Amino acid sequence: MATAPSKPTTAPVKKESSGNSGAFASLVIPICFVIALLIFIFILGDASHYKGGDVEKGTPVDYFGTVHKGGVIVPVLMTMFLMLIVFSIERLVVIGKASGTGNVDAFVRKVNGFLNTGNIDAASAECDKQKGSVANVIKSGLKKYREMELEPNLDVDQKTLAIQKDIEEATALEMPMLEQNLTIIATLVSIGTLCGLLGTVTGMIKAFKSLAASGSSSSTELATGISEALINTALGILTSALSIIMYNIFTSKIDKLTYAIDETGFSIVQTFAASHKNRERGY
Repeated sequence: MATAPSKPTTAPVKKESSGNSGAFASLVIPICFVIALLIFIFILGDASHYKGGDVEKGTPVDYFGTVHKGGVIVPVLMTMFLMLIVFSIERLVVIGKASGTGNVDAFVRKVNGFLNTGNIDAASAECDKQKGSVANVIKSGLKKYREMELEPNLDVDQKTLAIQKDIEEATALEMPMLEQNLTIIATLVSIGTLCGLLGTVTGMIKAFKSLAASGSSSSTELATGISEALINTALGILTSALSIIMYNIFTSKIDKLTYAIDETGFSIVQTFAASHKNRERGY
């Protein structure tokens, strides 16, 4: 009966957090596109980057001009790159908060030490100091631990199962917050390369079409057209490579937090089961 009020108050908080994260993602994408488009037009497309100041027909004199010559796919690739930066920073902040104020491994060792000595109050106090998702889940399990100690109508196995279920429910509420927006970074891994190749193909088509129209067989013109087209491939590969790195970093951090929750949750359940079964046997 004591746990009934806590469930309806906890879930809406997580739903609100999920909604905020979804709104954040829906705002970031168009904002990144606008910024990328402005950079493409006013910075990369500035006349100073072209010979004679002719953006339409002039030859690029630096790397900025060469990138600008990559065509309409360039701002799309720049949008993806900006998205990667923004979502990576956002995930670092969220996962950092979820880890808490101190080292997670040290926190888990302290809590397990308190559990081994049966000092539940000290373990709960340590959760208050640590904060974050790991501490929230463990504190929820410890709260259920105390409630089951006062529950007269269940046997030890039923109480143990109730504690385990409470920890699983608390974990299910915390984990989606950590994994949100990771799908966007994972999508950038493949879309970045594909958009880069699309830009290369369209650039090559434009280059050969220009050569065919002029009737010129100049290797310089062809090399220039190919180099402009390959700008898209370079941007796409760079975005995909960085996306893979960031995705693996975040998943490894989340796996570490999940392992810490599982390890401590198992300790809570086993401590309760062992101590109370010994009491039943009169030890």
